[in-house]
Amino acid sequence: MSLSSQIPMFPLTLLPIPGELVPLHIFEPRYKQLLQDAEQDDISFGIYFNHEMNTEKLGSLMKLESVIKRYPGGELDIIVKCTALFTMEKLSRTFKTKMYPGGDITLFDEESLLIPSPPLYDLFAEYMAHRNITNHFTAFNLYQIANELNLDTHDRYKFVTSNADKKEKFLSTQIKFQLHVLKQEDKSKDVFHLN
Repeated sequence: MSLSSQIPMFPLTLLPIPGELVPLHIFEPRYKQLLQDAEQDDISFGIYFNHEMNTEKLGSLMKLESVIKRYPGGELDIIVKCTALFTMEKLSRTFKTKMYPGGDITLFDEESLLIPSPPLYDLFAEYMAHRNITNHFTAFNLYQIANELNLDTHDRYKFVTSNADKKEKFLSTQIKFQLHVLKQEDKSKDVFHLN
């Protein structure tokens, strides 16, 4: 862990993974204020994973990517992107003089853990080819692989809280399962004929 700081906070039952794009509908006045600040001052904010399973107090550092729609009442449809993960040390009801919450966080320092081993890389390439996805990164990191697998909340938390070796094993198991499902679907296409 490294780099402690205080940032605006948006508690949600979401745990975005670095590189993931997340659509949000903003309607509460305090979060409209947060997004106005994010848009004007290009600040990052945290999505604190507000769930009972979050014993590690994890959250995701987010950046505003784009505003999709503005409504007459000030509501917004936006896209945000996760840039990093953090542990929250303290959540405050307000951030400085703002209406929205704030939090003291420590960012994860995981750059050295992100490169997949050759076996995982090859397995993921096979998975992408089986899904007929050819327009993708030539180099993958562990988070990009996890994002492609569309993990549910429980699996995301398990992945994020695992050490590097367990992250690899977890992703490998997930890919093998999804490959098995894809292959079974292909077999069923050969068995059933539409008339």
